[in-house]
Amino acid sequence: MTAAIPGPGPGSGSPWQRPDGEGAAEGPAPTVNGSSGPAAVALPPIPRLPSAAGGPAPVIEMRKVSRIYATGRLQVKALDQVDVTVQQGEFVAIVGPSGSGKTTLMNLIGCLDRPTSGSYRLGGKVVAGLDDDALAAVRSRMIGFVFQSFNLLPRTTALENVATPLLYQGVSRRERLARARAALERLGLGDRLNHEPSELSGGQQQRVAMARAIVTEPALILADEPTGNLDSATGAEVIDVLRELHRSGRTIVLITHDPEVAAHADRQIHTRDGRIVS
Repeated sequence: MTAAIPGPGPGSGSPWQRPDGEGAAEGPAPTVNGSSGPAAVALPPIPRLPSAAGGPAPVIEMRKVSRIYATGRLQVKALDQVDVTVQQGEFVAIVGPSGSGKTTLMNLIGCLDRPTSGSYRLGGKVVAGLDDDALAAVRSRMIGFVFQSFNLLPRTTALENVATPLLYQGVSRRERLARARAALERLGLGDRLNHEPSELSGGQQQRVAMARAIVTEPALILADEPTGNLDSATGAEVIDVLRELHRSGRTIVLITHDPEVAAHADRQIHTRDGRIVS
């Protein structure tokens, strides 16, 4: 069963609001359960990242990035002179076995870690040298995370889980809840707003996680093994949702060790021994 994700509508809170007014409201969109989303509330427009050349900037631009970890006297080169570019609107899978460097690459892309050397631009902005507070702000506003373990707050409703990222952006409680409701309804969870994670199936929890990832309307959705804890049928539903998000114009980077999951992306980046091999 595939959730239908509407095109972007107007809203506030995005650091990449379109100056030309694109992204007008398109009205209620159908959801997976056949109901309509709220007419008065819409998610902010998909950001168009600025570029000095006038065209859209790549969402991800890494040049000769290395990451070295020191363990006592031993130095482990987890990434070695990696170049990665992901354009706006792409659906890219980063694929590799355990120890290949894909997790380190994901942590750098997600601003959860810093490169030892090399340059990294996210949405045209240099982020490699930012301090912890600045990196946290970048993560909050530019990246939507979807994790294998869902990472939902226990004993907290689906509505509040999805609204939480907006709290750190200073959005009012009324708008937070309205936008969280809109995101959940657009992912077919309008009847699960007040359910806690323990009251939801694995697939439903992952949909809540996806709603949380898109509610801030980030430049990038970073999905780390999003089907890893799900059975094959539920995992296929989650991939369908990612594909719908991509078709609506969102940029998605999927990290996986599973070639069958990676095959759903439009492009694959294969890692081995800390290098990109294809």
